[in-house]
Amino acid sequence: MNNKLIVTFFGIFVLAFSASAQDTIAISKKEILEKVNDANLQIKIAKENAASAKADYNQSNSLFLPSISASHTAISTTNPLMAFGSKLNQEILTASDFNPALLNDPNQTQNYATKIEVLQPLINVDGFYGRQAAKSKYEAFQLQTERTKEYLQLEVNKSFMQLQLAYKAVEVLEKANKTAQANLKLVENYAKQGMLQKTDLLSVQVRVNEVANQLQYAKSNVQNASDYLAFLLNEDNTNKVFKPIEEIENGIEISAFEPKLISNRKDILAMDKSVEAYGKMTQMNKMSFLPRLNAFGSYELYDTKIFQTEAKGYTIGAQLSWSVFDGYKTIGKYQKAKADYEKAQTESQQYKAQSQLELNKTNRQLSDAENKVNLSKLALEQSQEAYRIRANRFKEGLEKTTDLLNSETLQFQKELEYLQAVFEYNFTKKYLEFLTQ
Repeated sequence: MNNKLIVTFFGIFVLAFSASAQDTIAISKKEILEKVNDANLQIKIAKENAASAKADYNQSNSLFLPSISASHTAISTTNPLMAFGSKLNQEILTASDFNPALLNDPNQTQNYATKIEVLQPLINVDGFYGRQAAKSKYEAFQLQTERTKEYLQLEVNKSFMQLQLAYKAVEVLEKANKTAQANLKLVENYAKQGMLQKTDLLSVQVRVNEVANQLQYAKSNVQNASDYLAFLLNEDNTNKVFKPIEEIENGIEISAFEPKLISNRKDILAMDKSVEAYGKMTQMNKMSFLPRLNAFGSYELYDTKIFQTEAKGYTIGAQLSWSVFDGYKTIGKYQKAKADYEKAQTESQQYKAQSQLELNKTNRQLSDAENKVNLSKLALEQSQEAYRIRANRFKEGLEKTTDLLNSETLQFQKELEYLQAVFEYNFTKKYLEFLTQ
């Protein structure tokens, strides 16, 4: 056995040893589909975006609910106006306090004031539209969260099928490796008997090395597919590898789809809600030209000592305010909101057109994938039969070594191509279901 073979077999031994040190975890598709909604980071981010939008909507409750605040203020003053007003609020003013000398140069006066204020919105037309815009935005994020969950279901299906395909590729290449080793042993016997040249032996040895190398890459692909599945599930995949319980499908089930974009698809509805939110924002800025009516009230307690309430009083009233002109600020906000609304409408139209384009394209890809599966299956059957015939003829000395090697290579290549074609069809089918749900 030459040095190349020794290095190759040593590499396979090391890989097998490292693989045995890993924990292999059997997992089903149903299990990971259930896990992904709770564990996936992308879904968690979408949920937080929806929670943030809901918080914005909750803020609009201030349109109906009162604003209540309380304060306690302590001052010490010799300011004539403040000193006189403090005594007046404390209800301790006497006739001597009207002495001009004391009015103009008062003694140090202490004042402690406790104040409770209430502000109640009555009529704020722009606020109503702002609340509706916040609600539409929240509903849009809810729909986006649901669409994200649907997308992750698709992505999990894809990664699970990739893991199945990776394991199947390892299985095929292990079978190819056994076949290559058997052919090597046969050729070595023929070479010892002088029935074959050394170049034939070298060709078979090269083939054995190639298969071993492909097998190593296939095992690495198993780990890569397992790592990505762990990422989707937000799990630590150190020193462990997933193994699907279900075997990869060895055939396809033909399904017909109507290539028509449905209007109740969640991402389409989310886009419509987003446009609606921009429309309400435009109305809000337009209505900000109208006056606002708000009620207010306060209850005040004063004393010369801290936290005492000897003197009391209240104030209630209503205010009608109207910003007549604010230097073009309100007009500019309205113009910007209107432009954003028109932009959102255009983006929605573009998104729907692109979605229909993607749907039509995927529907054609499904037909192409079906045709590819059928042709790959036929090619696999033909290559298997051709290898069987050549192997029998080679044992009888009727075939060249190179022809046998080419036939062997073609057989396993076509088997991998068929498995890849089945994967592509099944994923395209899942993707088309995603586009039409």
